[in-house]
Amino acid sequence: MVVGCLGDIIFQVSEETTETLQGTEWSGEARYAVHQRHLQNALTEFTGIEPDKISFSMQLTPLLGADIIGELVKIWTYERSGEAVPLVIGDKPYGKYRWNILKHSAKYEESDVWGNPLLAVVDVELQEYLRS
Repeated sequence: MVVGCLGDIIFQVSEETTETLQGTEWSGEARYAVHQRHLQNALTEFTGIEPDKISFSMQLTPLLGADIIGELVKIWTYERSGEAVPLVIGDKPYGKYRWNILKHSAKYEESDVWGNPLLAVVDVELQEYLRS
């Protein structure tokens, strides 16, 4: 069963493969300017909204059908190319348009006797990408 996707990175649970999100956090932020005034309180002015951000972790293991290096290459490619991709979790698309991968990190928790990763925790941070 597909539980979501980030571009062509599929989050799924099936008999063959388990790739799911953990610790998903969605944040937003307003932008304000502060105007200093002589001998008076400063004035604040709402000037807009910063792009939303989403972060999450994925736990990947070939024991549950995940291709650790293959998924990392997809993430790396999206991040380095600046390609904006859709994010869907459950049956809902997130954001107003698409998302860019700002950064990622992968921690190999376990490896086999040849050094191949058997368990990796991958953290990903996204930023909303709007149409101009």
